[in-house]
Amino acid sequence: MDSTATRLSVIQRWALMLSCAAVALIVASMAALYTALPEIAAATGATQQQLTWIVDGYTLALACLVLPGGALGDRYGRRRMLLTGLGVFALFSAVPLLLDGPIWLIAARSAAGVGAALVMPSTLSLLTAGLPESRRGVAVGMWAGSVGIGAVGGILVSGVLFQFWTWLSIMAAMSASSALLAVTGCVIPESIASARPGIDPWGTLTSAIGVGLIVAAATETPQLGWSHPLVIGAAVGGILSIGAFALIELRVPAPLLDVRLFADRRFGTGTASVAIQFLVSFGMFMLVVQFLQLILGYRPLISALAMAPMMIPFVTISPISPWLAERFGLRLQTFCGLALLGVGLLAVARLTVDGTYFDVVWPLLIVSLGISLSAAPATTAIMAGVPADQHGVAAAVNDVSREVGAAIGIALAGSILAAGYGHQIATILPMLPQQMRSPVAGSLVGALAVAEHLGPQAQPLADAAKAAFVHGVRQAAAILGALTLVAAVAIGLLAPGRRRGRTTPTATTSSTQAAEPD
Repeated sequence: MDSTATRLSVIQRWALMLSCAAVALIVASMAALYTALPEIAAATGATQQQLTWIVDGYTLALACLVLPGGALGDRYGRRRMLLTGLGVFALFSAVPLLLDGPIWLIAARSAAGVGAALVMPSTLSLLTAGLPESRRGVAVGMWAGSVGIGAVGGILVSGVLFQFWTWLSIMAAMSASSALLAVTGCVIPESIASARPGIDPWGTLTSAIGVGLIVAAATETPQLGWSHPLVIGAAVGGILSIGAFALIELRVPAPLLDVRLFADRRFGTGTASVAIQFLVSFGMFMLVVQFLQLILGYRPLISALAMAPMMIPFVTISPISPWLAERFGLRLQTFCGLALLGVGLLAVARLTVDGTYFDVVWPLLIVSLGISLSAAPATTAIMAGVPADQHGVAAAVNDVSREVGAAIGIALAGSILAAGYGHQIATILPMLPQQMRSPVAGSLVGALAVAEHLGPQAQPLADAAKAAFVHGVRQAAAILGALTLVAAVAIGLLAPGRRRGRTTPTATTSSTQAAEPD
């Protein structure tokens, strides 16, 4: 093929950079406030529960509305939804600069999540619908790498800002970045489905309720426990709502999402792979960040810098991973990527109280290599499984899988960590005065605070609490690693193999054009 025929124009290159920057900003915003929560509590008087919803209100709104957001992009224009979403995100990210108080902050973050739900599917569907077919693979790889960079970069950049200014500087930076992207995005061409999809109000309602309840249940699990009535009720309600959504989509003439797509091996295994990747990786992030800060004693900024090497595979491997999948097949690529992710988690499960930074960083590099190999091909498979007119909805399915997977992963890792810590620390509680037992049993942070208050003679208590915490980390990482390896085998078996008849590897193609897999 003549390379000039597929050379990207200046506008197309700009659309690619804008999409990558926008999705990195949206993902970075999920983790950007983690380092600043103590100062937010001091400045606004927020309770622990309010602090949780300052972070999770954004994620919940994004997860609930990203599927309708993708459908709106297909119907009314993906660039229009991208710019609208960036404007909403910029506006409400700036609200805390003018209005203080935890309720205002929760409301502003939730409204910013609504804007993010319009942005996220639009970034991907603009690429797949607006670029030449032979260049989409690299573009999707860069987009997937930007997601990974955003996850780590959000913690890193916010840590740098927080080191020199107040937490409000984080909000100002997010607002200004979004506004700048919105202004510069006006030059890219509109992308709209040729057959304008209809409106599906009942599908929109049931999907938003179902995803919202499942994410809310996962979010509250670490605080309330799996057996709490609210958690069980939300989970059951979410499952029933998703079931109702599936029934509605099978019956309405213009469904929000044709659920029959999940029977397609590329679409179905791609969605499952994305969900597993984010489930285990976000669960691991929670474990590793706490290990760096509580066991190695790193400050928030240093702990963020310690995770920065993960960006190397995201930048170098992600852009070529769709090409590798075309050459060697989705089945092998998915299995290898998820298997590496599982091996990295099992390496995390070998951490000890006396561990060093080197003991942490090499498992992180294995994990990021696994994600880099598997993320972009999974996203490519999802987008290739649907017609171009539904790329907005397909991108939203990709995004919903990420959000739900991340929420469940954090809940699962947090619950296993808490159970492992509680089981180990319970052996020393009878030896402590009654008033000390509750904070020591609650968390390592509480135990270290008690030990610091008591002075040097309480060092055995601190050592025992750290050992109990690392025991919980090891258990959580081992279970996540085993889950990933099982998923690698299952998804690898179901995923289509290398397509016959290819003499030259290309990027993503429509499933209707693909040759039969091995």
